[in-house]
Amino acid sequence: MRRVLIWSILTAIVAVILIGVGYWAYWNFFARFQPVTITQNQAEIQRLLDEASWVSEGGGGQPVYVVGWRDSAAMDRYLREEAPRLKAGGAEPRFILFARPDREGAPQSTPAERATIAELWLTRDWRLFQRWTSTPPRSWTAQGVAPADGNLAREAVVDATRRFDAQLTTFLQPSGVEPIHPLVLWRDREGFLKACACADARGWAFIRDDLGAPDRIGDPSEAPVAGTVPSMSYPDVSGAPPIAAPGQPVPPQAGPDPQPSQTPQAPKAQRNPPAPSRPAQPPRAAPQAQKQDDTTFF
Repeated sequence: MRRVLIWSILTAIVAVILIGVGYWAYWNFFARFQPVTITQNQAEIQRLLDEASWVSEGGGGQPVYVVGWRDSAAMDRYLREEAPRLKAGGAEPRFILFARPDREGAPQSTPAERATIAELWLTRDWRLFQRWTSTPPRSWTAQGVAPADGNLAREAVVDATRRFDAQLTTFLQPSGVEPIHPLVLWRDREGFLKACACADARGWAFIRDDLGAPDRIGDPSEAPVAGTVPSMSYPDVSGAPPIAAPGQPVPPQAGPDPQPSQTPQAPKAQRNPPAPSRPAQPPRAAPQAQKQDDTTFF
């Protein structure tokens, strides 16, 4: 009896451990990367997104808002790898960049970054955005862009980008969205507003599933399978003119007599015809029989 009790306790302990390990594995490798459905402050979040000065290449597809700051490895990777997939799936990525506020008196953004963000929020210049994102952050000097520091209007725009991010984070917290950038917001097929803290690439696939975007561009599996493409039929050459043997005239074709207006005219002789590359040789005649005294030779 005592042995049965001990084995029962050990079995229960092992079962609890296995359940705990299984739940942790499910949460660590799957659940924590799933997007969050927004259940509170939907109207306020949508109003913020509509009023923000996002930049986009256009296309008019399903809008996908990507919020982040430029000097971020996760944001840079999302721009290079995931944004083209979303666009290939018919979505329209809309990028909203902000300047991070100072931390303990130390600036977290450069003057060139603040100047570029102010210019983008004022003009929504897609070409400027492309130039900026294709240049390493440390090498970007914002040449040709008006500085924001010392300009009251542009400094106000930079502060507005920071307030936008702070308000968006505040509205997303009741739904359980962590303030990790890039933040990606979109609406699924049923119209529900969803959000993803997509710093980890393992969460990108859920967005592609919702929007029907391909997992990779130019996937070989999307190529047509052999045998599914109809083969081209052999061309009909029944009406082609007959080919004559060398040295013989071309036989006339059967058919109705041509109209007088359609009778082909003989080509005009050229004044200076090109010299032939080889002298023309007359056709060789067949040998004639010659009769002699006793034998006929050919």
